[in-house]
Order: sequence, then structure tokens, then C-alpha cells
Amino acid sequence: MVTLQDVRDARDRIAGRVVLTPCTPSETFGEMFGGHAWFKFENLQRTGSFKERGALNRMLLLSDQDRPRGVIAASAGNHAQGVAYHAARLGIPATIVMPERTPLVKVMATRGYGARVVLHGSVYDEAMAEALRIQAEEGQTLIHPFDDPAIIAGQGTIGLELLEQVPGLDVVVCGVGGGGIISGIALAIKEIRPEVRIVGVESAVLPAALRAREAGRPIVIPPAETIAEGIAVRKIGEVTFPHIERYVDELVTVSEEEIAAGVLLLLEREKTVVEAACATTVAAVVNGHIAGLAGKNVVMVLSGGNIDVTLMSRIIERGLVQDGRRAHLRVRVNDRPGTLATLTALLAETGANIQKLDHNRAMADLWVTEAEIDLTLETRGRPHVGEIVARLTAAGYEVVEG
Repeated sequence: MVTLQDVRDARDRIAGRVVLTPCTPSETFGEMFGGHAWFKFENLQRTGSFKERGALNRMLLLSDQDRPRGVIAASAGNHAQGVAYHAARLGIPATIVMPERTPLVKVMATRGYGARVVLHGSVYDEAMAEALRIQAEEGQTLIHPFDDPAIIAGQGTIGLELLEQVPGLDVVVCGVGGGGIISGIALAIKEIRPEVRIVGVESAVLPAALRAREAGRPIVIPPAETIAEGIAVRKIGEVTFPHIERYVDELVTVSEEEIAAGVLLLLEREKTVVEAACATTVAAVVNGHIAGLAGKNVVMVLSGGNIDVTLMSRIIERGLVQDGRRAHLRVRVNDRPGTLATLTALLAETGANIQKLDHNRAMADLWVTEAEIDLTLETRGRPHVGEIVARLTAAGYEVVEG
């Protein structure tokens, strides 16, 4: 087991080499659950994620004999960049094995930090297998993304900072993937202030830590797709599991829709960009998955901000639809001159702004004198969408929402 002294030593070791990230209060989010909300902005690290802490701590522990042989890691994103960046600063050769489907922007960023990048396999497990093969052949030191005591100790430095930054800290909410960050934060805080509540959050489609807790040991769970790819782990670590069992009070899950809404909520209300994996913390708090937060000082750890811009655009689009600020309607009309003008005039009266309009005639279920109009509308919220549908229906139109 990692000790509190290990974490304190890690803090001294990495001091001045990583960003001491701010932890600031948010009245807006506190009002959402009746408590005092705080955000720990690990997305402000140089490479955009907390992963730097553990990676740097592990590499600083390399012997003089191991450093020239270099380090190797398997990662599709944050860990890759953290290892590559700090290895370059330490003058240590780094090899990063990334799945072939890794977004080009992440591959280029990792190469930009000076690492040798090897693309192999379609998923993380295949990339890790290749990393182990290369390690056996070339002799590098493996820098594991989470299942290593030095990695856990490095991530635990966040916990020491939280105790200093948040007066009267009551609850810490943190995302869970392989378990490195929550293990480190939880042990650092619990060893000093055991009354602080630690809550881990996972995607409901990949709850590896929760299933491990239920089984009493780490187990491999079925594969699933999640937008929170940073915590998309099918089995938590053998090293992290006992730390989670000892120090983490609760494990909760959130849906994909709640995660997406959390990303959008932070963008709009907190003016900060985060990746889906760390929006799980906000999703758990604002959707009521954690009981007893009223009046409490609650820290939500924003672990990273490396979100793909394409995914971000999809999340924004989906969030606007969910909030009722964007509506998709299909309206059946008689196909004759002036019909479209009449429809758009009625929409103008309701205050809806037409963003897209498709006029379809070649539909199997349409009569030869009918047409279907697909509309994308900018609206003011769910009640406004209801008013628009009611007005169109009252005018004799057949309307389908969605």
C-alpha cells in the first residue's frame, strides 16, 4: 500500500515541475445542490491533465542506469502526453504506443513533446501488449498509466493541495478509470482527515470499480462505448483496488446523457472546457446521485480538458436539443404553392428561428399531393418547443418531434 509519506515525498519531488492548479468556489454550481461547490482545475496542467503528476514522479525515481534506456507507455491520450512532455524535460528517451484509431491531434501533440510514437492495434489493450513486447526487446522502463505505487503517490499530491485550498473540506468527488487518481487523492486526504467523504464516479456503461467492489476483486467487465474515453477501463488496477476499498466511501454511476450535459454545463456556466471523463463529477453532483451534499463544501475534480473538438460539437448539439434550445420537427403539409410560406410565417409568429429546412416529397408513406418538411429550429427552451408544436397542431399540421 502507498503511504501518506510516499505522497508527501512525491509532492517535494515534483514541486515546481507541475502546475499547482487552482481550486476555486462556484456559487452557480453550489446553488444547484444547496451547498458550496469548488472546482479543482487539473485541466490547467501544461498537457491538459492530472496525468503529469504521477508520470513525473515515477520518472524521477528512475535510477541513473535506467534513464538512458528510456521509458515506454501505452496510452491514447493524457498519459501519453504527460510521459512524453516530462521525459523530454528530463532528457529521457520516450516511446509511446498508441492505438491506430487515436485522433491525429493527440498523436501529433505526443510527437510534438519529443516522443517516438508507435501506432499499433485498435484498442488500448492491444497497444499495451505491443508496449510490453517492445519493452522486452529494447529494455525501457514501463510507465503504467495507473497501476503503480509511484503513479498513485504522484496523483495523491492533488489531495494534499485540496486540504490546503478548501477550508472545511467535506466531500471530494472524482472520476474513476483505472483508479490511480482517486486512490492517491483518497489516501492522502483520509490519512489526515478521515471524516472527509470521498466519492468516485464512473460511466454507467463501464463501472469497473463498482463491479470490482461487488465481486471483492478486480474483474474484467464487458466492453462498451462511452464518450468518457479517459475512464473507459474494463478492469481497474490490482494495485489501485485495495486503496479504493480502504479509502473511497462510495462509488456511483452516471449516464452518457448526464456526462454530455455536464460538459456543456461547465462550458456555459463555468466557462471552462473539460473532457467527458471529468464531467462525470459534475454529472453526479447536479443530478442528485450523491446524497447529503446540502450545506457541504464539495470539491469536484476536473481532471482534464483534452476533448476532441468534433465530440465537443456533438455534445453541444445534443445538449441544446435536450434543453429545448434546439428542436427537430417533421411537419406534413399539402404540396401546393404558398404552403411553405404559410408554415414559415407561422413559425416566425411563434418566435422560432429556422436554422435548417429540408423539403421532402419522395417518401414512401407520403401521398402524391403531400410533402414533409424537416425543420431544425432555434428555440428558447422546452416550454417554447411545446408552444410551437401546439400552434402548428392547432393550425392543422401533423407534427412529429425528434
